[in-house]
Amino acid sequence: VIIFSPFFSGTVIFIMTELTEPGNYASVDFKTHIVLQSNDTKPVEYLVSREAAVMSGLIKDMLEDQEQDKETVIPIPNVNGKTLKYVIQYMEHHHNNKAEPIEKPLKGKIEEFISEWDKKFLYTDLVKDADERQHELLIDCIMAANFLNIKDMLDLTCACVASMIKGKTPEQIRTLFNIENDFTPEEEERIREENRWCEES
Repeated sequence: VIIFSPFFSGTVIFIMTELTEPGNYASVDFKTHIVLQSNDTKPVEYLVSREAAVMSGLIKDMLEDQEQDKETVIPIPNVNGKTLKYVIQYMEHHHNNKAEPIEKPLKGKIEEFISEWDKKFLYTDLVKDADERQHELLIDCIMAANFLNIKDMLDLTCACVASMIKGKTPEQIRTLFNIENDFTPEEEERIREENRWCEES
């Protein structure tokens, strides 16, 4: 799949293999690949290399005690097909292109610290067309990376959220993420005072 993004120069190539006939694994070489199955009512199945799949701590643990050429189809109960596609894209790219660590706390915008590939990965679809208000897929990917224990992807997507909220007021953050405010003005003021040191550091 080749994606053209108007927000970054060049193109980004995402490798993705969706099985067109779920349940038909005649063409799959299970020595080198496994199949991941989404939690949709009609599951979507994706082919992923074993080398990439073990970026997930959860999947790595599942594969360790298994013969490498065994037919392996792993249902992913908490992840739908749309989200799983992006999880696999990340693993297929980064299993042999180690991501640079992202500093914590983030001292600037995330774009300053990540690769061009990661920028395109984040701001083409996860944050739709680089519009912060369209971040539903980003949140889904955070949940998936957390469930599957993909540390580098979790760090990247969480840092993206941190970058989005940096410099915003609590009211702006609530608006951005549709968070209901259930604090009284007095409670808000008390919380601000208790965390004043964060703003001063």
